[in-house]
Amino acid sequence: MSGIHDDPTGWRPAARYPDPSVISLDPRFDKYKLPLAGVERLATGCRWSEGPVWFGDGRYLLWSDIPNNRIMRWDEVTGQVSAFREPSGFANGQTRDRQGRLVTCEHGGRRVTRTEYDGTIAVLADAFGGKRLNSPNDVIVKSDGSIWFTDPPFGIQGNYEGHKASPELGQNVYRLDPDSGQLSVVADDVLGPNGLAFSPDESKLYIVESRGVPARKILAYDVGEAGAPLTGKQVLIDAGAGTPDGFRVDADGNLWCGWGMGDSELDGVMIFAPDGTPIGRIALPERCANLCFGGRANSRLFMAASRSVYALYVNVPGASGG
Repeated sequence: MSGIHDDPTGWRPAARYPDPSVISLDPRFDKYKLPLAGVERLATGCRWSEGPVWFGDGRYLLWSDIPNNRIMRWDEVTGQVSAFREPSGFANGQTRDRQGRLVTCEHGGRRVTRTEYDGTIAVLADAFGGKRLNSPNDVIVKSDGSIWFTDPPFGIQGNYEGHKASPELGQNVYRLDPDSGQLSVVADDVLGPNGLAFSPDESKLYIVESRGVPARKILAYDVGEAGAPLTGKQVLIDAGAGTPDGFRVDADGNLWCGWGMGDSELDGVMIFAPDGTPIGRIALPERCANLCFGGRANSRLFMAASRSVYALYVNVPGASGG
């Protein structure tokens, strides 16, 4: 694992402030830009970075390096990068539950797990209706403690990010009840469900449709009573040539979305207002797959981008639950 000083790609941070890679597309984004903050590369040398999650109590970041079958750790105090868990079950998306425990989507075991305080791993979900899950992709936790995750077959389509196998279930979005442990399908009408996030008041659930026709989309649903199917499906964002993957929502309701691939001009992060209008962009030299908020004030954006992890201080905290 390489650090910024021996980066083989030759990337260097902007020499001057403000960083030209942080771009306003709409005046609404201006207040989120810090004039004396720029994009930093924290680590490189992965094969495919995903699932960043911040541990403020330990001042470290974890993220998945899926093809290398490991979870990596960056220490904020020392800047050191190390393996947190290897093998990881081909871990992908990750978050923390409301008790601070790590929740992980694993392609290898086709399951969602929780790392307990003592380091042991508990299986939260690996089947539905007597059939194995596909390959849980991304995960979030609602304020009531329920765990929501997407389950496309991406991790079982080959042996690069998991183990090749045939799907046994449809491509569903699930809710895991925190009390009963019961799994329920909240959406079965998303073509390739991928990243997901709640609006700050949890009245909306946003889901990336990775196999949308003719383009990827970010869908918005109304969230009802506990365990009830999602309703009110609408297209919030038509990605066009873009490829949204994982994303998070800030305290003002804006969507910060991993973006890119196919056109280097699209690589990085796109930021959308709650009404779906693009308001900002963070240009990176690699496609960004996923991101999270963290840092002292929950206002540092950590971006898992292909082989590397980047960070940028912004002027808004992330919403809780991501």
